[in-house]
Amino acid sequence: MRLWSFSLVLLALLALPKHASAQQAGAAAGKKSEDKSKTISSPAPIPENWGVLDDLKTGLEQTASVEVSRDEQPDYVRELVRVQWRIGDPIDLWVIRPKITGKVPVVLYLYNYSDSNDRFHDNGWCKRATADGFAAVGFVSALTDYRFKMRPLKTWFVSELQESLGSSVHDVQLILNYVANRGDMDMDHVGMFGLGSGATIAILAAHADPRIKTLDLLDPWGDWPNWLEQSPRVPDTERGKYLHPDFLKSVETLDPLAYLASLKNVNLRLQQTSSDPVTPKLVQDRMAAAVPDPSQVVKYASAADLLKAWSTTGLSGWIKQQLRSPNPKVSGEDHPVALNSNSQ
Repeated sequence: MRLWSFSLVLLALLALPKHASAQQAGAAAGKKSEDKSKTISSPAPIPENWGVLDDLKTGLEQTASVEVSRDEQPDYVRELVRVQWRIGDPIDLWVIRPKITGKVPVVLYLYNYSDSNDRFHDNGWCKRATADGFAAVGFVSALTDYRFKMRPLKTWFVSELQESLGSSVHDVQLILNYVANRGDMDMDHVGMFGLGSGATIAILAAHADPRIKTLDLLDPWGDWPNWLEQSPRVPDTERGKYLHPDFLKSVETLDPLAYLASLKNVNLRLQQTSSDPVTPKLVQDRMAAAVPDPSQVVKYASAADLLKAWSTTGLSGWIKQQLRSPNPKVSGEDHPVALNSNSQ
């Protein structure tokens, strides 16, 4: 009997560690399961909706702007302001404002993807841009200059065309939000100048944002199936993948050719140089035909003719006239613009 009792006690003692270990293992397993559950349930970042021009909510979160520098000149004040609404993609805005009181009309300047912010450092450019009481806001598009440096070398503006255009169109609208919140700009008189890919973005942005009242466009890209097939800007070694149906589908809603006709309430000038080495003649003709009024199209035989015409009023003469006048002229033949980076 005593032997039987002793055996029962021994069995009970032997069972205790196993039970404790089972409890510990169960608790550890439960914790791991809980941690795993937490990891799985964490929401993934929502990607930006590049294909919808006016979608400023998906994947974008605006943070506070930061004034990086301020430069006082006799006729104007130049500010470098850093804004950001994407992780790892801060945007430098060059805000140049004339030294006058009250709200002033503003022109946004967006040049080609191959350009940089260098001209906005130039005192001569800033003085011309702010002459006659106008503010200027300059910036670069997505996958341009410093906004490209962290990308793989095999990628560039055209290889990521949907992102390049979609992000930049969203940028323009968010930049206008920043400009409006400053309180020193006349948001009833907003214009935009665009060159090359910058002109393409300007067309798309004007369709998405009615605050843009005037557009001055120089040699915009567009009509993607034909442009990608014929433009010398596209390397022959890459052309095939850009003509693939999936790639063309990705930029279908980002083709300015589809939106030019809708800009009937915008003071618009489309300038084209026949010798433009980037945009094929077929594309130029289709873009010109899509403009609401044929008198809004100005053609130059060569870059030399364009620069000769530019010498009379410079880059911003026409666009300033449109923003200032209650009865703007739609014909731009007497109001040329600059082509190269040394001009305004």
